[in-house]
Amino acid sequence: MLKKSLVIRFILIILIIVQVIIFNTQSAQAAIDSYVERYLDAKQPVEIKLNEQGETKKFSAEDLSDGKQMFAKNCLNCHVGGANLVNPPISLSLKNLEGATPSRDNLDNLVAFFRNPMIYDGSDYTYFCRQVTENWMSQEVVEKMGAFILRAAQKAPVWGVEGIQQ
Repeated sequence: MLKKSLVIRFILIILIIVQVIIFNTQSAQAAIDSYVERYLDAKQPVEIKLNEQGETKKFSAEDLSDGKQMFAKNCLNCHVGGANLVNPPISLSLKNLEGATPSRDNLDNLVAFFRNPMIYDGSDYTYFCRQVTENWMSQEVVEKMGAFILRAAQKAPVWGVEGIQQ
């Protein structure tokens, strides 16, 4: 009787281990957003411009998917498809990100904007974008969101295209 009980426990442990392995594998595969993989061409890690000196930082498809998810939760109401519903002429296109003061076409400056949102010419605080504090989003999370925006501005069809948001 004791031997039968041990065999049953052993089988249950093996089944649990197999289930955990299968579940974890499916979770990792599901973590990559199909939009990121297809439209942002991120099957391999991509380099995102880190600063004005031209240094870069690599982000995986999972990182960009996490960033897309944070963007969807926090920015999508005003910036669907890279548009800017508050100020339609100034979308999240790469051209407009480059033209901001300071430019927002690199991760450091975009993160600085998230932490202290300023109007397009940098002369005053904006009340339309929420300030993203460290208590709300860690540096890693906010960088993933910024990386998603920059990669979308580089690669996504019609992202922030002028005329689309009107």
